[in-house]
Amino acid sequence: MSKAQDTTAAKPAAKKPAKSPRRRAREFALQGLYQWRVGGNDEAAIEAHLADSDGFDKADREFFVGLLRGVLAQQVGLQEQLQAYLDRPFAELSPIESSVLLAGAYELVNCPQTPYRVIINEAIELAKGFGGTDGHKYVNGVLDKMAARLRPAEVEAKRATRKGS
Repeated sequence: MSKAQDTTAAKPAAKKPAKSPRRRAREFALQGLYQWRVGGNDEAAIEAHLADSDGFDKADREFFVGLLRGVLAQQVGLQEQLQAYLDRPFAELSPIESSVLLAGAYELVNCPQTPYRVIINEAIELAKGFGGTDGHKYVNGVLDKMAARLRPAEVEAKRATRKGS
């Protein structure tokens, strides 16, 4: 059979788009929050450990540090805010879901320059990549409700543009 006739030749798999430095920073922050929740590690130990991890040099270090330290500093208040949207006590959430929710809540509260949909989509991707089978759906529902309360004008503007299109 000639090469022209061979239509079954395997094509190379499509390459995944490279992760942005912020996506990498969020992944490392999630790992750090997991270490804090499960292992009780402190901020300095977490930062030192993750700084030596493969791929950390490609992460937005400043964003990582701000996110990790911010969540740890505000975790009690963030948990209280999240609890209003949960169907069970915060302590009963898996360590991954709780860490993703804390990071997402922190960004919703403290990063108004980042669109709420970006924050929620990033949280969903983290939950899909690291969490249980349907954890991303739970994360989406909780953060979507929280965003509606914290950023009502932004959420309403987004809904209005969807209705108009």
